[in-house]
Amino acid sequence: MDTKAVFAALYSVCEENANFFSGGAKGSQGDAARRLVETMKLIQEHARSLEPVVSGFAAVYHHFDFDPHIPANGYRSLVKVVRCCILHIIQKGHYITANRRNIFFRLAHNAAEMEAYCNALCQLRALLYLAQRMLHDNHHGNLFFHNESGLSESFVREYSSMHKGCFYGRCLGFQFSPAIRPCLQTIAIGLVAFGENYRRHQSGIGVAASSLFTSGKYAIDPELRGAEFERITQNLDVHFWKSFWNITETEVLTSLASMTSTQVKVNRALSVPAVPFDLPLTANHRASVTIAPPSAHIGIAPVQMRLISYDLREGQDSETLLSLARSEGGAISLSLGMKTKRLPSSSCLLIHFHGGGFVAQTSKSHEPYLKSWSQDLGVPILSVDYSLAPEAPFPRALEECFYAYCWALRNHHLLGWTGETVCLAGDSAGGNLCVTTSMRAAAFGVRMPDGLVAIYPATLLTAYASPSRLLTLMDPLLPLSVLSRCLNAYAGNEPQTEVQVEKVSTLSLVRRDTAVLLRDFRQGASNWIHSLLDSNRASASPSTAAERPPGATDPVRKSISEASISSPHADPPVASNTSEFPSRKLSVKSQTCQDLGSHNNSTSHSAPLLSERIPEDVNFFLSKDADPSMSRDLSSVAIPPPAGEEGSELEHSREFPLGFEPLRSEQLSEMEMKSSPVVKDPFCSPLLAPDSMLKGMPPVHIVACALDPMLDDSVMFAKRLRKIDQPVTLCVVDDLPHGFLSLSQGFVLSSPRRTHPRSHASTASWNGPIGVCRSLLGKPVLSSSAPLRKGRLLSGGGLKLLMAQA
Repeated sequence: MDTKAVFAALYSVCEENANFFSGGAKGSQGDAARRLVETMKLIQEHARSLEPVVSGFAAVYHHFDFDPHIPANGYRSLVKVVRCCILHIIQKGHYITANRRNIFFRLAHNAAEMEAYCNALCQLRALLYLAQRMLHDNHHGNLFFHNESGLSESFVREYSSMHKGCFYGRCLGFQFSPAIRPCLQTIAIGLVAFGENYRRHQSGIGVAASSLFTSGKYAIDPELRGAEFERITQNLDVHFWKSFWNITETEVLTSLASMTSTQVKVNRALSVPAVPFDLPLTANHRASVTIAPPSAHIGIAPVQMRLISYDLREGQDSETLLSLARSEGGAISLSLGMKTKRLPSSSCLLIHFHGGGFVAQTSKSHEPYLKSWSQDLGVPILSVDYSLAPEAPFPRALEECFYAYCWALRNHHLLGWTGETVCLAGDSAGGNLCVTTSMRAAAFGVRMPDGLVAIYPATLLTAYASPSRLLTLMDPLLPLSVLSRCLNAYAGNEPQTEVQVEKVSTLSLVRRDTAVLLRDFRQGASNWIHSLLDSNRASASPSTAAERPPGATDPVRKSISEASISSPHADPPVASNTSEFPSRKLSVKSQTCQDLGSHNNSTSHSAPLLSERIPEDVNFFLSKDADPSMSRDLSSVAIPPPAGEEGSELEHSREFPLGFEPLRSEQLSEMEMKSSPVVKDPFCSPLLAPDSMLKGMPPVHIVACALDPMLDDSVMFAKRLRKIDQPVTLCVVDDLPHGFLSLSQGFVLSSPRRTHPRSHASTASWNGPIGVCRSLLGKPVLSSSAPLRKGRLLSGGGLKLLMAQA
């Protein structure tokens, strides 16, 4: 896209409309006209400062791509969002030009629209300045800053104070595909309505009903929605997000999803007893290793799974499998009728780990697309319901996923699988668990999976800053405050439980509030009468305050908005002993971190604990030698850090050039990026794993989103694997947000970028994650010349592609 032409069109449309509305109308029309003129001039001012920055980035961001055929990194994403915002302003300006003489033209509405996009452009200007800071320090193709201090702290500080509501109001989802914007608006309206009623602790039906009634005002008033969205995302703890993200698992929504999704013959929830068993070593089949049951944090407990199969296959109706089935309160989902045809066992199995930030959701939330995958692939799928943080932080989820993987290898005859080919697939947190489960399989010396499909995975769970993570300032599904709370919960830095409030029904709330009102009225009347009868008692009027313990208050209902106003930080109080959670993370010894070289040829043994030795400090950056041409290119765009002593009060005001300051929020966040040695564990952040742990990995196929804050995680991990000659494929889809897989039933994909044979993987068309799995599992794939067309659903033929390489 021609940058000069875009900015020229912006200057032209702003100048034309500013001149037209400068006539000086009176009344409300005059006020709206003045607002519009001022906004147009301010947009031009921002654009004049942004044009050289955008042109500079366009000249250098190719240095950070995975390869020339996959142009994707956080710097590109930031520039694309800026251009998208400018194009929306130009489109809106042309609309105003064409309709401003119309009698039905709403001048105030269009002025508000322009003001919203002007505010968004201002904040994007601030993000590009921060990205220029990163260019100064992140040379040699690296996308992450070298440590958690300095720039990372500046980013967190800026996020806490910068205004973000403009991105959640009228501008919500402007950077994404038009097909997904209505879905994002629905999610945003539901979020703020749910947040308003969350602290009332009504019954589930009461919260749903109250949210439904209050959602109307947020649909009508986008400014109110943006302000409430910003307030909620900055101040609520991880328990709120667990509750909100688990809405999809309520009985009504799951029943609706079940009716509209693909019908399968087998859909059974399994509860596998946690008992140790032996698996043979790949290096010596006569030797074996003991797979211990998961035990970290919450002790030994059954591992929950879900078996989904489009066809009923041999073993899936066995008495042994049925004895492991757990009831979900619904109809039996395993077809055992006489007319049901039992097919032979499949040669392939797909093991799935769901996303949800390590804190929310289960396989039931991801069931619709898993059913579609099972039909398209023609293979059974085993989805693991691992334990969630903060109640079960790292390494509990990894222990359960690895145990489930090993159990599937040992009990393939129960799953309708011959035991030949197995592939792991997962999105977000599940993508992380796919990689780390494979690493743990290598550590134990057992059979490795034949391939991995990691969809927008989280490969670095530290506070390292990167250009794509700047997108958390505007992302509606993954704001930085939410991301940090999820990662802190997985690292064991978040309280396990929230402060409980009495849970009452709506009728009980009415009765209670009426009783409180009558009590106050009665006491007030009594005090007034006594003051008339005895003036000496006026100052000593009876009060119920003396009857209550210090600090006690009436159990009045309080919405999230009210709570966030009264308290700048709505998290539950944390004990003063800061060592509580780090000491708890290994309260029960686990076998998560294993020494890769510890295996011998004994008949049965367990690997020693890596937790007993100091973790290795891994340098995951790609190059230490400066490239003169690259350094010369970057020096023309990058800006040095602000001058002054570190930690001084003046440093914050000099983060940006003189004469510019981004919009600041009235509701400041108390967010902290807590540092923990857990997040630097290679089994927690695989990007930090040494080369010795990554060598020998199966083919890894990464699906990333160009506008995802976690994009740089995928790009850098793919670069690491390629550097050590590991087979890796990177696919980047445009115009979609993080978490698009869970929304796949409601919208269509845009055309993705495809990999190139030099990316260590033969390529064909990529028709969604389903094509990747189909290829890995050896299923027929589509023609490599057939691109993905708009209108093809995510469940369409795509995981098929990369599985054939296994």
